[in-house]
Amino acid sequence: MVDRKPRPHEVVQLWITRLVLWVACAAVLVPLLFIISASFTAGDAFFSGSLIPRPFTLNNYAEVLTETKYLTWLKNTVIVALITGTIQVINTSLSAYAFARLRFRLRRVGLIGLLLLQMFPTFLNLPALYLLFLKLNLIDSLVGIGLIMVTGNAFNIWVMKGFIDGLPLELDEAAKVDGATDFQVFTRIILPLSAPMLAVQFLWAVVGVFNEYLLSSVLIQSPDKLIMGPGLQNFIVNQFSAHWTQFAAAAVLTSVPLVALWLYLQRYIVSGLAGALKG
Repeated sequence: MVDRKPRPHEVVQLWITRLVLWVACAAVLVPLLFIISASFTAGDAFFSGSLIPRPFTLNNYAEVLTETKYLTWLKNTVIVALITGTIQVINTSLSAYAFARLRFRLRRVGLIGLLLLQMFPTFLNLPALYLLFLKLNLIDSLVGIGLIMVTGNAFNIWVMKGFIDGLPLELDEAAKVDGATDFQVFTRIILPLSAPMLAVQFLWAVVGVFNEYLLSSVLIQSPDKLIMGPGLQNFIVNQFSAHWTQFAAAAVLTSVPLVALWLYLQRYIVSGLAGALKG
């Protein structure tokens, strides 16, 4: 069989695709490399004109860990992230199973309502949330931030529903013939088969807490109760100076647990996302 020679327009399309991918990779990698370089550079200047840190130093990491409240912010963030991830996985899986497998009145209305809620900008809720939390005495509380993060999972329910829709319905029917209830079908069949997507949901929830800034910067005021987003801001918003190299070191340290979690869940992520798209 003779290989067909690519046509000129196909070659052009291929190189355009490659160029777009190269530009996208550069847009992601270049800022990351500068942040890593700045974290090992002495002084407070973020840009030194070279990706090679000169002079090379580990003092930024030492100062972040010993002279700031970074470890406190990290502890607060990890606690909120783990609790949020666990509750979101439970809430999302139950809701998605109900929408995917059960038939009830206003089911379609509920699905559309979830989609509309996801489109509503978070910052528009901020004044109402502040007044509500003020009355509930949840201002300056990690519990309040956790409550907000737990409830923001409308998109996750849609994605999880798509994954469950891709699972064979015959498995449910066979289990019900043997006398299984809907809840038993959910716990013994749907949940084990949904493990890849649940891992993706948990990772999204954890990353969401680490990236959260807007709400927590308004609702949390005590330095000892900050989570990572507002905490890192303290390095670059200072009444005296901006410590960019310490900020870079703190950012690199913060990425370590997220990268470790991603590597641990990597085997589930591809199959989970593929199943959601298929569904």
